[in-house]
Amino acid sequence: MKMTATVDWAGKMTFIGKGMKTGHTVTMDGGADTGGLGLGVSPMEMLLMGAGGCAAIDIVMILKKARQAIENVHVEIDGDRSEEIPKIFTKLLLNFVVKGENLHEAQVARSVELSMSKYCSVSLTLAQGCEMSWYHSIEA
Repeated sequence: MKMTATVDWAGKMTFIGKGMKTGHTVTMDGGADTGGLGLGVSPMEMLLMGAGGCAAIDIVMILKKARQAIENVHVEIDGDRSEEIPKIFTKLLLNFVVKGENLHEAQVARSVELSMSKYCSVSLTLAQGCEMSWYHSIEA
């Protein structure tokens, strides 16, 4: 399956990314240290959000199939980067907070494990080059 996107310069260090399948856009900007204006997320932040979003979609789909009454999935992603250029991610930690009514711990744990070890394409791609770990909690 092929995916395509474009990125266009919008001045200074601001760029507009566009997914060609959906037509949706996102604004990216470099930090002040690179001449950016803070008008959007950095490309590295986009990677973190992509990992969290991809896994959250999996978790919602799995829990809905298991007929769990989920109300929210919140993901906190911490990334450690190398000090040297290229400043790649060396370690990622994802914390999944699943909120719902009468959620079964085993179902939530299974959904997180399946996402992170089998289904989440973004996390599995990033795991090829950095250490990945995760945990979860349930809120009533």
